[in-house]
Amino acid sequence: MPIQQIEPRRLYRQIADQLRRLIEGGEFPVGSRLPPERDLAAQLGVSRPSVREALIALEVEGLVEVRMGSGIYACAADLAPLGTPAGSVIAEPPLDVIRARQTIEGEMAANAARHCTPALLEALAEAIALMEEEAGAGHIPVRGDRLFHLRITEVSENSVLLRLVAELFDERHNPLFAQFGSHFENAASWMAAIAEHRTVVAAIASGSADAARAAMCEHLELSHSRFYAAWPGNAESPAAAAPARPRRKKAAGTANSLSEET
Repeated sequence: MPIQQIEPRRLYRQIADQLRRLIEGGEFPVGSRLPPERDLAAQLGVSRPSVREALIALEVEGLVEVRMGSGIYACAADLAPLGTPAGSVIAEPPLDVIRARQTIEGEMAANAARHCTPALLEALAEAIALMEEEAGAGHIPVRGDRLFHLRITEVSENSVLLRLVAELFDERHNPLFAQFGSHFENAASWMAAIAEHRTVVAAIASGSADAARAAMCEHLELSHSRFYAAWPGNAESPAAAAPARPRRKKAAGTANSLSEET
C-alpha cells in the first residue's frame, strides 16, 4: 500500500468524528440527549463555536437532531439522509469565513470611503432596496446582500479582491453555513442586517475611512454573533440570544419565515 499524504483536518471535523464514534459506540445511545454545548467544549478542551460547528455538521449528516427548546439528541446512523455519509460534510467553518471577510471587507469599505461618489451611494442604495424587496417577499435577501458587498469591493478596481470577496460570500451556500442559517437566521435578523448596511453606507458617505472600516467590521461581527449565540429556545440560552428562524420546510409567508428563492 503506497504512502499517502497526511492532510490536516479542521478542528470541527475532528470533534465531529469523536462525537460520531461516541454515538456509534453507545456512549450516547440513540434517542439520548447529548451534554450541553458548554459541557462538551469543557470536556474536549475546545471552544464552544468549534463544538457548535461539529454538531451542525453531524446534524447535516443525520447523526444528531437539534430540538429547539429541548436539546441535541443522538440519531441512528441508518436513518441518516441518503447522500450524506459519515464524515462527508467538509466545509469552511462560518467563523473562519466571517473573520476572513472582516479582514478584507473592512479595508474595502475604508477604500470606498476614500473614493466615494454619488454613483456608488446610488448603487449601494439599490442593493439595500433589493434586500428589502426580497425580504418583503418572504425570501432570504441573499442577492441584494451579495450585490451590496461586491459594489463596495468594486471601488478597489482589483479583480483579485473582487473574486475573493465573492468566493467568501458564496461560502454561505456550503452545507455547514446553510444549516447554521436554518437555525439562526430569521426575518428579524435580516432586518437588523439591512439596518447595519445603512450604517455602513452612512460611514462611507462621510468620507471617513476609519468610520467605514469600523462599520463594516461591526456588521460582520454582529453576523458572527447571530450564528454563535445560544441555541434559540434552549433553556440555558441568555435573554439576549437571537430568535430562531423557522425551519426551511415550513411554508413561506408565515411570521418570521424566509425561504431561498428558486
